[in-house]
Amino acid sequence: MAGNRQYDHEYKVQAVKLAKEIGQAKAAKELGVPRNPLYGWVHANRLGNLDLGAGSQTPQSAMTLNEELLRLRQQVKELEKEIRLLKKENDFLEEASAFFAASRLKSEKTAAPKEILPFSAGFSMSADRDITSILS
Repeated sequence: MAGNRQYDHEYKVQAVKLAKEIGQAKAAKELGVPRNPLYGWVHANRLGNLDLGAGSQTPQSAMTLNEELLRLRQQVKELEKEIRLLKKENDFLEEASAFFAASRLKSEKTAAPKEILPFSAGFSMSADRDITSILS
């Protein structure tokens, strides 16, 4: 049964370089390393967490990284623009909400409260009804 084997940094670097040349599955088989650790090292290298040293970038991979950097910068600009727009919309909605809340409070204060008159003669009367029409 294989335990958790520790690999030194130089071994990982050489394994990743080999995996880039011949493929990850083939490199793992050739080195006798389980595929998962090798895939993890290659992934760490892509993320920049495993440095392969000087001269490890090919012109094509360097160009790919530059293109990705440009794409990510453009994406950041677009997201910042969207954030500014959303903040403006949020401010507008807060102002509109405050306006309508104040308007509602003002209309509630000016409206006359409706009174309910006491129950008499088998029916109830409200202030909305004309009391003289009921008594006549």
